[in-house]
Amino acid sequence: MEITCTRCHQTVLTDNCYCPACGLPQFVYAAEEAVPGQAHPERGSEPVRDASTVEWKPALRAALMLAIPAGILCSLFSPVNVFGLLWMSAAAAWTVMLYMRSQRPAWITIGAGARIGLVTGLLGGWMAAAATAVTLFAMRFILHQGSFFDDFWQDTVKQQLTPQVAQQWASIGIDIRAWLLSPEGRAGLMLGCILCLVALLILFAVGGGALGARLQARSRTPEV
Repeated sequence: MEITCTRCHQTVLTDNCYCPACGLPQFVYAAEEAVPGQAHPERGSEPVRDASTVEWKPALRAALMLAIPAGILCSLFSPVNVFGLLWMSAAAAWTVMLYMRSQRPAWITIGAGARIGLVTGLLGGWMAAAATAVTLFAMRFILHQGSFFDDFWQDTVKQQLTPQVAQQWASIGIDIRAWLLSPEGRAGLMLGCILCLVALLILFAVGGGALGARLQARSRTPEV
């Protein structure tokens, strides 16, 4: 007797535990001897977990456990921020693998892994933004390093803002140099940098979650 794989719709023999085409785990039901007065068990009577769905309670626990430290490492003032995107991608992939340890069958679609990565990226991005804001507040108001930031910003604007660029902005009625040196300009640019960082972290986390699901599926594929 043959059945059809629910993922790729290829033919699978009843005694095979995995689909030979895509590697999806298959449920195998042993035939039982007929008992007088008792019906034969039907194939597929047991519920099968849909690999495209996510049980969010265990997924959120795994995401919180990994997204918080990854977000701190990815903040703008972290000493290892240069690897920030890789930290978040690895955290999302690891979250998917931790989540799958409690699932049966231990397999998940790439789309479901990407959704877990999205949640991990949102949590990690929020943590990175919060850690950056707290660090800025502490350095300016607690450690009294505001003058250092102001001098550094003024030197950067003078070196990077060329007269040609300033003239182009002036042609539309905007004094770009005065705006960049104003408190509103500095705050706006810093906020823009933080938002760009959060967007990149979410993007890489989605990719990491999809990669984790792919690696999990590959690890479950039987060797020929």
